[in-house]
Amino acid sequence: MAPIKRKADSWLNTPIRSRLGTLSLAGELENNPGIDPISMRILGKYAFVLILAGSGFYKDNRNTSTNIAPGDVVLVFPEIAHAYGPCKNGCWKHAYIVFEGSQFDLLRHTGVLDPNNPIWRLQPVAFWRQRLKEIVQAEPGANQPSSLKSIAQFSYLLADMAATHFETRQHSDDTRIDQSSTLLSEPFEGTWLSPQLVAQKLGISYESFRKRFAKRLGESPARFQKRRRIEHACSAIYQNALTFQQLADQLGFCDVFHFSKAFRQITGEPPSVYRKRALGEQLNTSSQKV
Repeated sequence: MAPIKRKADSWLNTPIRSRLGTLSLAGELENNPGIDPISMRILGKYAFVLILAGSGFYKDNRNTSTNIAPGDVVLVFPEIAHAYGPCKNGCWKHAYIVFEGSQFDLLRHTGVLDPNNPIWRLQPVAFWRQRLKEIVQAEPGANQPSSLKSIAQFSYLLADMAATHFETRQHSDDTRIDQSSTLLSEPFEGTWLSPQLVAQKLGISYESFRKRFAKRLGESPARFQKRRRIEHACSAIYQNALTFQQLADQLGFCDVFHFSKAFRQITGEPPSVYRKRALGEQLNTSSQKV
């Protein structure tokens, strides 16, 4: 098999320097071997890497490890040891900009550039590549006002990309939470799935899932599911179709006692009282039992 041909296309012949910062390198690399994760690199500057084609990996010494694909952005921070590159024997292509300065330190201080979120997801790839290339190809050189304008444009582009990434992630999170609420509300293939299993099905850690679910719906997934099961029970009791034992079995409770306890927690009264009320029967003190 013929060796993979490497290509390099520089977008910047001379650095763009201003009082606010510097863009020192920019261009495209194709089939570059990347950085060996065994020997992580500390760049000493910021870098922005947009994956244009192929798939690869990213790792750093802060225990971040993830796969990357076209449309993904790798943010490199000056002091963080990192590695990224293509999958084994794979072809890939990426655009990059190396930069530094007080303007970018400010973006880091305000959270636009965040070492805890070194990967952004952006689409469409061609749109962001073109915007990136337009900023550096003007090459203002020693013209200070033009250099300031280029730094400002690149700063704005970083902020725009960050906002787009977080909007996309929020939409993705909302979609998954909507899917999870459906899975928690009904039996799945005849069985009520636990919140832990729902998180597993969605590919999210349970702790992260619990926090996102509570933030979006205002209650924990366990509380949400318990309420939905009791709502099913209320409907069945109103129809006078099943015994409490049958309801406990159908709704995934281990016995009538636990069913009754959950019912009282959600509705404020035991199922026997609710049934008498729903069927218009006479209430008495003895009805306070299951």
